[in-house]
Amino acid sequence: MERRDFLKLCLSSAGGLFLSGFARSSRAFSGEASEKEFMGILVDTTKCIGCRSCEVACSSSHGLPSPNIEQEVWNVNDTTTERLTVINRFSTAQGNIFVKKQCMHCNIPACVAACLVKAMKKREEGHVTWEENCMGCRYCMFSCPFGIPRFEYASPTPRLQKCDLCYERYLRGEPPACVETCPQEALIFGTRRELLLEAKKRIALYPKRYVPHVYGEKEVGGTGYMYLASVPFDQIGFRTDLESKPLPEYTRPFLYSEPLVLIFWCLFFLGLNRITKKEEKR
Repeated sequence: MERRDFLKLCLSSAGGLFLSGFARSSRAFSGEASEKEFMGILVDTTKCIGCRSCEVACSSSHGLPSPNIEQEVWNVNDTTTERLTVINRFSTAQGNIFVKKQCMHCNIPACVAACLVKAMKKREEGHVTWEENCMGCRYCMFSCPFGIPRFEYASPTPRLQKCDLCYERYLRGEPPACVETCPQEALIFGTRRELLLEAKKRIALYPKRYVPHVYGEKEVGGTGYMYLASVPFDQIGFRTDLESKPLPEYTRPFLYSEPLVLIFWCLFFLGLNRITKKEEKR
């Protein structure tokens, strides 16, 4: 093999691999693989009364112990392996505000991108779910910008627990348990497009009731759960330092370039070996 032919081989192989990998990654990140609209839930915090019916319904639907709803609600509750959704109360200038907390079901989830065995999945309907082929690395926990996934450390057969947007109920044609049980209709289930239209309609009709922002519309690329509030979101426990760019976008160039570098070096040393042997025969 001549040096010129070797260089052509390396460059054409690396270029082809790069373009094909980039095309696949672009389709995956843009959601072009599915024609279905993502489903989600709009939470209107101005309507929530903190009854915690959603917590009870969630636990019952997932076969988990029922929470003690007689316990006082405050802003220190967090999700656990047995409580996939919780209600927190925040004292603000607008009075006490109750906020539901659970997995946000990101449009482009960092947990899914971080999972080495594809146990975390982004369903084409929008649900982010977990499957039992998990190897327990817990990268999903470290990568989640909302700190949601919970690992069953004490179990001999540990699971990764988080809200799954009632995926099994959805497949049966039923709404999420929390939505079905909410007495104030503070939770609305639908497509993200419908929910965003409804949220912006409410903001336009009642500008004094809501801050002009739908939390989850753009944060980390958009989320399945979206929120309306009467006060700035940093006052009710939300991260407001998140950019609109999905977190996996920051690591995609490295993840897709690393295999190409390895392949290129293999081709380089193979070609070098052939050139050396050919020159030795001369």
